Amino acid sequence: MGSLARVGRPAAWVAGLLMMMMVLPAFARFRERRQGLKRIESIPASCRESRYGSGDWIRTLPFGGRNRRYVVHVPPGYDRGRRYPVVLFFHGGGGDAVHTRSFPGWEGLADAEGFLVVYPDGTGIMKNRGHSFNAGSCCGYARDHQVDDVGFTAALLDEVERTFCVDKARVYATGFSNGAMMSYRLACELSSRIAAIGPVSGTLGIDNCRPSRPVPVIHFHGTADPYEPYKGGKGRPFPGKFKANVFRSMNDMTQTWRGIIGAPDPPASTVRRGGATGVTWRGRGQSEFTLWTLEGGGHTWPGGGKIPGAFLLGSVNRDVTATQLIWGFFRRHSMGPAA
Repeated sequence: MGSLARVGRPAAWVAGLLMMMMVLPAFARFRERRQGLKRIESIPASCRESRYGSGDWIRTLPFGGRNRRYVVHVPPGYDRGRRYPVVLFFHGGGGDAVHTRSFPGWEGLADAEGFLVVYPDGTGIMKNRGHSFNAGSCCGYARDHQVDDVGFTAALLDEVERTFCVDKARVYATGFSNGAMMSYRLACELSSRIAAIGPVSGTLGIDNCRPSRPVPVIHFHGTADPYEPYKGGKGRPFPGKFKANVFRSMNDMTQTWRGIIGAPDPPASTVRRGGATGVTWRGRGQSEFTLWTLEGGGHTWPGGGKIPGAFLLGSVNRDVTATQLIWGFFRRHSMGPAA
């Protein structure tokens, strides 16, 4: 008989559990290294004292009784003597911070333009994948468990601003689907720290949105989106889900945000590029709301690459590239002098 059998089944079970607890963290670290991620072990007093520089970093942040993750991409040539803009990218429902990094093409643009990209990770039943954000009416585990993702984002920004030298007046949020909805929630509830947002295929999921300042928005939405319909109402349930969510129409979304920023009719400008039409309304101060309507577009990222399950999501519009247009929009908007 083996040694575990001699000590009895309960003891063997405990020994096996302890061994698994020792192996799993090592496996997680191995997977991070394979993905080129270095770990942020501790947060410095200030970015000037930080030993972290260019590259790809992962951090575990204890918040709300959970260990939350985020990934930071820092461009080559990072200089602690400068202040860098930050783009927060929120993954879609069922995604995670690590595996969606290459999907929207933000890192190549960040390297060329000189800004940081931060990928917050949602929560879910599984530890490192299949996650969602609590955007209000959507989605999944995070909504059902009322996870404080606004508080998590604020705590994340506190850490990032101490670890890397950030221009606090130029922190932006974008995301896809559930992540787009999360960016809207931040514009409502964390507007003192978010300069502008760029949601793609996701609408506002909370009522009584009262930002402390009129947050500029550039939004992309396909007219043939099967999951978050352009005309609103129930979307198709996502694979593995049986309950359909109900979403605002883009007409309602436009009217709502125009009211928030005080943007009257008629639109200030209209741009057409093939099957993509961008309409802009200007509001108080430098705020504006731009809606890009993608004729026949699905639940997809315009100009984006192929993603798993694309045949379920609909067509990808190639007349515009959302990542480029969102960054161009962000560059025009800040909250004032760097802090």
